[in-house]
Amino acid sequence: MNTIERLLDGALALAFFALSFSAMPGCGSGPKPDPAEAKGTTGVHVVPVNIAVAGREHLSVTKTYSGTLEGEEQANIVAKISERVIGINIRVGAAVQAGQVTITLDKSGASSQYYQAEASFNNAEKTLQRMKSLYDEGAVSLQTLDGAQTAYEVAKANFGAARSAVELTTPIPGVVTALNVSLGDLTVPGAVLATIARNARMKVTLNINESDVVYLAMGSKVRVYSETNPDADVEGRIVQISRSADVRSRSFEIKALFANTRNRWFKPGMFCKVDVHISPAQQTLVIPNGAIQSDGVTSQVFVIRNGRSFRNIVQTGVTDGMNTEILSGISSGDTVATVGVNNLRDSTLVSIAGLSH
Repeated sequence: MNTIERLLDGALALAFFALSFSAMPGCGSGPKPDPAEAKGTTGVHVVPVNIAVAGREHLSVTKTYSGTLEGEEQANIVAKISERVIGINIRVGAAVQAGQVTITLDKSGASSQYYQAEASFNNAEKTLQRMKSLYDEGAVSLQTLDGAQTAYEVAKANFGAARSAVELTTPIPGVVTALNVSLGDLTVPGAVLATIARNARMKVTLNINESDVVYLAMGSKVRVYSETNPDADVEGRIVQISRSADVRSRSFEIKALFANTRNRWFKPGMFCKVDVHISPAQQTLVIPNGAIQSDGVTSQVFVIRNGRSFRNIVQTGVTDGMNTEILSGISSGDTVATVGVNNLRDSTLVSIAGLSH
């Protein structure tokens, strides 16, 4: 091979090597990737939301509470002393008259002063009669007669107290609704032995939370019913609203009066259900429930203005399950987000996707 041929072969090999090097990845001066595409840039973040406009309307809510029943008038027969029961003159369901003896205790027992009081009364009565006769004859002074009269009144009162302790009577007419004692039982002072009630009209007692009691008034209607008897469904009216809350439950005691069913199905001591109608007196500001976020302590909504969301703390009132009363935090006519709320923050850009009703 001559010199010219060797030079041509070297030039061809050099050209081939240069071409191969330029084709290798990462080498050469080919087009470079766009830095923006490498970072995955997508532009401005916009959240689609549904909205609703806060407005005023009547919000009617019915809440159900559990209540306990008692007669319109009710009296407990209570033991005053500890003595053995020797007589029971009533039974549950029986009608009784005012002043009727219901339960008799042992009159000769250690705690009873019946016979001693009876003897003192009889003696004071005889002495008084004798003093009256002597006074009429002029044998004793008026002062002596007055003393005998006073002794008689004291003995009479003592005998009455001793008698009422062993002959237990009912102060009202009605029906025996409970009998908690048997013959031979030893009573305990203060223990309720029987209950007498008038059950033509009944009273139901229930406890309502502080957020609901502000909407109730004397005379407000309630519905009283039993889940076990569909026919036991009557209307009543509130007759008492406690002025202070229970210190433990923070609830208010409410009492409502109603007429019992014809067959007197409702009885004292029973449990029942009470539907209470809770409604603000005037039209109130409401928004859909979906607009409200709550952590159990505070509630918030996002108000939409000029295409952005703004967080507002609100105070809520009653709710009917779809809409909620707003007491403070926003105004009538404000636009609030109802769908997409979880994706919002202060000043988030939004696009309106729909209108909630």
